[in-house]
Amino acid sequence: MNLNDDDSTQWMIDDESNPAAPAASKAAPAPWKVLIVDDDVDVHVVTKFSLSNACFMGRRLCFLHAYSGDEALTILRHSADVALVLLDVIMETSDAGLRVARQIREELDNQLVRIVLRTGQPGQALEHGIILDYDINDFWCKTDLTTRKLFTTVISSLRSYANLLTARQRSDALTAALARSRQLLAALDQHAMLMTLNPKGKITEVNDKLCAELQYAREELLGQGCEALPPQAWPAEQQAAALAALTGGEAWSEVVALRRRDGELLKLRLSVTPTLDADGKPSQYIALATSC
Repeated sequence: MNLNDDDSTQWMIDDESNPAAPAASKAAPAPWKVLIVDDDVDVHVVTKFSLSNACFMGRRLCFLHAYSGDEALTILRHSADVALVLLDVIMETSDAGLRVARQIREELDNQLVRIVLRTGQPGQALEHGIILDYDINDFWCKTDLTTRKLFTTVISSLRSYANLLTARQRSDALTAALARSRQLLAALDQHAMLMTLNPKGKITEVNDKLCAELQYAREELLGQGCEALPPQAWPAEQQAAALAALTGGEAWSEVVALRRRDGELLKLRLSVTPTLDADGKPSQYIALATSC
């Protein structure tokens, strides 16, 4: 690598790092893990020295070292949090690095780690072809990779990794939240009567427990208003109070006596909550009833 054109490394502190020294009582943030894969020991030494002062988002770099494709894959199998692989193309074979890149994505199924290929013999493979055929993030000839270019490449790769990691974490959190919501809905479906109504008061959905308790088939209720229930099942004054609150965008809750089809009265705690649209108007009503 050509690393002699930059005498100072002060510029290696990137603009997203915290310029203030961390408080003595605070533990230093975990460093970014960078895996150097090359069969030339000198490349490891020079790369580590060139990036010794690099810092991104307040985190320094730590280096892992592999001298063959097999060693690289072993490290990656046991270190899933490696952010960047600086990968030599030609090692034990002329395409060892390319095979490692493919195995990282396909066999290890690691789509987060950023892969930068480096080669000392650019004529061995066309850069554009490699970029198209392999899921790598950058490609450099070692003779062109100055200290400044190496730093820029590493920081841009770490930024990309950080963004992908954040997106993955948010996706995982959303998946977990959805799973909890499904569990909650399943529990509600077993222990509570649920019904949704549109802004006009027409029933749009009912759960099995409501149908069983009131002795109605779902088809008899969908598209109907509250008048579909037996006469006097829900007193008119309570309906009026509920309507006044809900049309004003407020929730309503009261103990009610609903009549089953066979005439038996059920004493229930009924809560109705409006779902508001972007204009603050009710777009749906959710009714939940439980036994008192």
